[in-house]
This record gives sequence, C-alpha cells and structure tokens, in this order.
Amino acid sequence: MPQMNRGGKFVFGKSIIRENGAVQLPPQAVREYQIAAEGRVYLFTGSRSTGGFCVTRKGLLASSTLGHILTENPGLLDYTLECGAFLRYKGRSYCWTGITEDGRITLSQAMMDLLKLAPGMELLSIRSSDIAFTMGAKGPLLEKARNYDGVIPVF
Repeated sequence: MPQMNRGGKFVFGKSIIRENGAVQLPPQAVREYQIAAEGRVYLFTGSRSTGGFCVTRKGLLASSTLGHILTENPGLLDYTLECGAFLRYKGRSYCWTGITEDGRITLSQAMMDLLKLAPGMELLSIRSSDIAFTMGAKGPLLEKARNYDGVIPVF
C-alpha cells in the first residue's frame, strides 16, 4: 500500500461505511496488527484533524505504555462496559466491539453519532503506531488520498 508522499504516512486502503454500519478493515491492517485475533477490538476517537477512530486490541494496548487506559477503566479491560458504549477518559472516548475473523466491525447508530460518521462515508486506514491504526474521516491526508493518482484499494 502506498505512502502518498516520501516519508509520509503509510495507507492500508479505504473502507466505506455500509448502510448497516459495517466497516471492512483492510486485510493488510488486519494481518499486521493481528486485529481479529481476540474477537474484540477497542475503538477510540481519532485526532481533531483526522477524526474517525483508532483501532487496537487488548493484547497490544495492555502491554503498551498506554495500558493504564485499561487498568483505570475496568469496564473496558473486562468488557463489562456495554458493547459500543463509549467511555470518556483523558480527552478521548473509548469503547469495545466485536470483530469478525476477516476484520469486519459494525458501528451502531449511537457509535456513528459520537464519531460524527454516517453510512456512505469513506474512511482512510492509516498506520499510526505499533499498537493502533487510524480509520480517518477527514483532514489533509484524506484529501491527499482523494487526489492521489496511484491505486488505493477500497474495502
């Protein structure tokens, strides 16, 4: 998958939010992060400039320097917080949801409302760090992708 400019962010592809809220995560991201390995993922709000959401899983988050997010929010850690219900913590909102083996998640209307997303929107899958990738909904990188003259797969 391309880096749209030398030294720029790595892009896995684009995903379209389906009418039922389903989002197919790009296969390369699913493999690289082994994101479907636990059957559940954590979503958290993206940056102000990119919007959308970031995707990670317990095995990546818990052992990282951000593991305190889970230890300080036991409802996230043990999945007792209602599926898809966002919890506000230190400036971001976090939830968990199920994921299929092939990397498909489904956003409820309440999740889309909080994330300011809607069916039909494109999300750009961007490598963010070694513990999460971003499904960006706005900003300069998404605009650059729209004008990119190479091939960006759509899922």
